[in-house]
Amino acid sequence: MKLVRQIRNMNIIQSAATHRSSSVAARKIFYPAAERNKEPILSVLKEYIRSGPNQNFLEIGSGSGQHVAHFALYLPQVTFYPSEVDIGMLGSIVAYTKEISNVQSPILIDVTTNSDYWGAQTFRENSFDYIYNSNMIHIAPHACTVGLFENAGKLLKQNGILFTYGPYKIDGTISPESNVRFDESLKAENPEWGLKDIRDLEKLANENGLDLIEIFDMPANNKTIIWKKE
Repeated sequence: MKLVRQIRNMNIIQSAATHRSSSVAARKIFYPAAERNKEPILSVLKEYIRSGPNQNFLEIGSGSGQHVAHFALYLPQVTFYPSEVDIGMLGSIVAYTKEISNVQSPILIDVTTNSDYWGAQTFRENSFDYIYNSNMIHIAPHACTVGLFENAGKLLKQNGILFTYGPYKIDGTISPESNVRFDESLKAENPEWGLKDIRDLEKLANENGLDLIEIFDMPANNKTIIWKKE
């Protein structure tokens, strides 16, 4: 079974490399929301990302690639590793990042799997300074959230940072009313979806060696949460 997974992972990496070199596949997908929030999120990242060289940043769920392309331009001291669970998005990530030297080829990653199978040379324990995930926790099965925190606990260096962005519930309460309606619509589409309570996430983080450090209020009733590996 382990050999099968290793072979599958090699095929995934080769698929990503193919998208990097294919002009046909490299077509930009544009999300207005990603365009609007990329600068506010970058302003938060800058408060925690250091100025020194040799820093590694993994994005789980890069989507179109708009965020990683924007961040990389303003943080040239950091090497970015974009990833996606949807192979159909890899071409867009390539299209946004192919001219940016500090962004690596995107890799297909299912965050519910153990990072040991993502690529032994890149995804070693205690090898990343930062991990970033935007707008996944509320619109994915709970197993994805569990996988995010478990793998972050393994991959981050000591004092490494996990950034999560999106809408959240706090102490059982959702606000404002627009987020209440959004939560209801998500659950109607899929019972596993919906806004997660920050207190529940904090317990999950603690189980994986991460502490909640700071919560930033963001535009459109979202938040950026800073989790640190102690």
